[in-house]
Amino acid sequence: MAPDPDEELVRRIGGGDEAAMRALVARKLPRLLALARRMLGDAAEAEDVAQETFVRIWRHAAGWRTERARFDTWVHRVALNLCYDRLRRRREWTSEDLPEIADGDHAEAQRHEDDSLRVERALKAIAPRQREAIVLTYYQTMSNAEAAAVMDVSIEALESLLARGRRSLQTLLMGDENDG
Repeated sequence: MAPDPDEELVRRIGGGDEAAMRALVARKLPRLLALARRMLGDAAEAEDVAQETFVRIWRHAAGWRTERARFDTWVHRVALNLCYDRLRRRREWTSEDLPEIADGDHAEAQRHEDDSLRVERALKAIAPRQREAIVLTYYQTMSNAEAAAVMDVSIEALESLLARGRRSLQTLLMGDENDG
């Protein structure tokens, strides 16, 4: 196994080195924000997830061991778990908790969505594990082996999730075009 590029920084962070933590934040923040934004569809929540991920890194860096998993794999797993916690809390909301949207405003917003917003909406609508596989592979540009490790599944299972996710997205996006 190739040496972990983050190993030295994590070792220093485990020893309380704040400069190492700043360097790690600079290295990992853009990808963690992108991951959380894609999973949650909300920039503010994505920032909260990224911040909590870095807090956990600071607290647990001393206990991280290279033989268990690559550091990047562990960090992505932490961020995904935090995203799933937030998604679960969303499902617990009742309809009284949700703001009302006037029909005219909703229709106007629908008419002005561009393709990327349609894709974001479709991503939110597919099964969470399929979304996770697609986000890790296509948006986080992980290899199938890396994404499978983050998700704790075999490469074959990941490929199956990707195939089902792509089909679900295609169905949703084609239906979206037919509705427009």
